Amino acid sequence: MEVFKKLKEYYWPYKRLFCVAIGMLIVTLIITVSYPIILQQTIDRVITGGEYQLAVPLAMTFIGLMVIKGVATYIGQYAGDMFGIKSVFELRNSLYSKLQRLPFSYYDNAKTGDLMSRLTADVEGFRFFLSFGFVELSRIVFLVTVSIGVMLYYSVSLTIVSLLSMPLLVVAVMRFEKLVHPAFRGIRKSFGKLNTNVQENISGINTVKSLSRESFQTDKFNDSNGNYRDNYLDTTMIWAKYFPLMEFLGNVSIVFLFGYGGYLVMNDTLAVGELVAFYSLLSYIIFPIMNLGFTVNLFSQSKASGERLLEILEAPEPIKTKEHAIDVESMEGEVLFDDVTMQYREEDDVALENLSLHVTAGKKVGIIGATGSGKTTFTQLLSRFYEPTDGTILIDGKPLADYSLNTLRRSIGYVLQESFLFSSSIKANISYGRPEATLEEIIESAKRANAHDFIMELPKGYDTMLGERGLGLSGGQKQRIAIARALCQNPTILVLDDATSAVDMKTERHIQQALEEVMKGRTTFIIAHRISSVKHADEIIVLDNGKMVAKGTHESLIPQEGLYKRIYEIQYKDQLSAVNR
Repeated sequence: MEVFKKLKEYYWPYKRLFCVAIGMLIVTLIITVSYPIILQQTIDRVITGGEYQLAVPLAMTFIGLMVIKGVATYIGQYAGDMFGIKSVFELRNSLYSKLQRLPFSYYDNAKTGDLMSRLTADVEGFRFFLSFGFVELSRIVFLVTVSIGVMLYYSVSLTIVSLLSMPLLVVAVMRFEKLVHPAFRGIRKSFGKLNTNVQENISGINTVKSLSRESFQTDKFNDSNGNYRDNYLDTTMIWAKYFPLMEFLGNVSIVFLFGYGGYLVMNDTLAVGELVAFYSLLSYIIFPIMNLGFTVNLFSQSKASGERLLEILEAPEPIKTKEHAIDVESMEGEVLFDDVTMQYREEDDVALENLSLHVTAGKKVGIIGATGSGKTTFTQLLSRFYEPTDGTILIDGKPLADYSLNTLRRSIGYVLQESFLFSSSIKANISYGRPEATLEEIIESAKRANAHDFIMELPKGYDTMLGERGLGLSGGQKQRIAIARALCQNPTILVLDDATSAVDMKTERHIQQALEEVMKGRTTFIIAHRISSVKHADEIIVLDNGKMVAKGTHESLIPQEGLYKRIYEIQYKDQLSAVNR
């Protein structure tokens, strides 16, 4: 029950609904237990005793009880469902909110399909137990307890004989629960992997088809699907093994009942009606205990689901806003990296090593280097997407941790190498970081990013709805909308992470011309592979294997032997050859 204790905050606020469901359950169970008593009275007093005048009152009593039971069942069912639905509403919101707060490092290893499975199938599995399982468990306990009490009233000896096999039945049920819980946890994990396969395949369908890997993906899905099937079959085997055993042990009790009960009737120690009532009451014990297997089944599924949900809810949040953090409307934009080292994991190589850099407000800094040299790490540390392993980063003379995350990230605009657009209108995508932006500000941002003209050519202009991940636009068009989004945010610090990599040279020149005006007064970091993108920067730093190997302007770096000169010669080889000729 540890899982349910940890998740108590989500369902306990709605305990009134649960109490209503339990209250109605008690009413229905009292009526249910009264049925055998009415049956016993009908047999012993009306049929065998000849008190026929009691037939109508007993029948009317039975009908009245059924009506009350129907109403109580309706109210209890509704309250139980509302209890589960409202509880998981808060739980699902908390899970989604937690996913927004988790750092980049969490997503480095997380699988999208698995996370989707947790927010859907696992939440639903937990809800079903809240709505039905808790009440069913209470029903079993109450019904068994009351039934045994009534049976003891009729005959203590017959009760003891009838229940001789019950301990074995309980042991079988507990053994079943012990085996079925890990089996259902395996099902949940395999279902998450299955979802991940589907999600990755659909997201990368262009790559799959372009490389003719449909058969490979089909085989990969078959493997995941097979694993899911095997886990389910293992669970089915456990069920198939234990359910007949539990049914057999229950039927043994019935044999004991009729054997010894028949003997008592023949000796006039027990009335026929009491024996029939005894049989009904025993069924109220046997079948709920056998049904305990199903309830245990539900409990195991919900417990496995709850554990997977807690893995998200209890995931550490190493990067968060500290108490008394600074909230400011705007920053100046001065940036200082003081002997910063970054290593993502202990087994990884150092991504940045002893980097020191001072950038005054409003300066443009180009960052260039080979793939894996630490360029993107540099800018990710700037927004506290990751924390440095060593060293300090300051903006306007204050450590990053002194600012609230909202202030820090609102003040830094990003245009990433791989632009992401939401399935929404172009207008909503551009104003995503600043929802209060006016249409005029959105249009101005689009013009500066050289995106306005092609947007106006679309059927509904800025109200055009985009497909998933910007489907329907070219790579260059998506990149320009992403640039417009960063500009609309009006950040103090602008980060262009290979922002023009998806556009042609002509479009790049247009964007660069637009950005020249936009970058005035902003501290700008330009990450690029093309020297043409950084050569006009106030300062260029060259990274190699996490170390800064050179720093200076384009003109000062060209004469120096080193990585920058080699990159320049490779990219401008044709022009240099023409000059030499």
